[in-house]
Amino acid sequence: MTRDNSQYQKRQQRLKEKIDARIEAAQQERGIVIVFTGNGKGKTTAAFGTAIRAIGHGQRTGVIQFIKGTWESGERNLLIQQGVEFHVMATGFTWETQNRESDTAACQTAWKQAAAMLSDPSLHLVVLDELTYMISYGYLELTDVLTALKQRPAHQSVIITGRGCHRELLEYADTITEMRPAKHAFNAGIKAQKGIDW
Repeated sequence: MTRDNSQYQKRQQRLKEKIDARIEAAQQERGIVIVFTGNGKGKTTAAFGTAIRAIGHGQRTGVIQFIKGTWESGERNLLIQQGVEFHVMATGFTWETQNRESDTAACQTAWKQAAAMLSDPSLHLVVLDELTYMISYGYLELTDVLTALKQRPAHQSVIITGRGCHRELLEYADTITEMRPAKHAFNAGIKAQKGIDW
């Protein structure tokens, strides 16, 4: 038992030394771009979890939701109460609207609000929820997005969510997490639930 503990302590000490060295080497201080992408559930949830963390530290946060509609959202309800600037494209899913012209116009209006947030030095975090679709559908120019990201205040972090993220956005991002579906209740015929899915 003592020998096992001694070996365990040695392994943990080596691990600690490696981690301490990595922490010491990470000296840059700047905002980062995070992408939550992939076909699995949880991209928006992860983004809003990070937003709540930022708010908990007293950091100003802004949110733009592309694609989402006007239906109730638990995250929006909470974040607005915390003083988060929140804009929703409010057209709903593109397969519901089926009108490219109005979807593009709504996207451009939402993007103007997003661009204003990305140039606002008082915002520590900006969440661009479902932005990836706007680029892949051709409603928004990739170059406009990349320019705004590159010109944002140095301390500002940005979270981008959505499936099929463009490779140039992935290359620019500092952190990427890909959500992969293993199992989903909806596929078993279980209805989306308040407090769990929205």
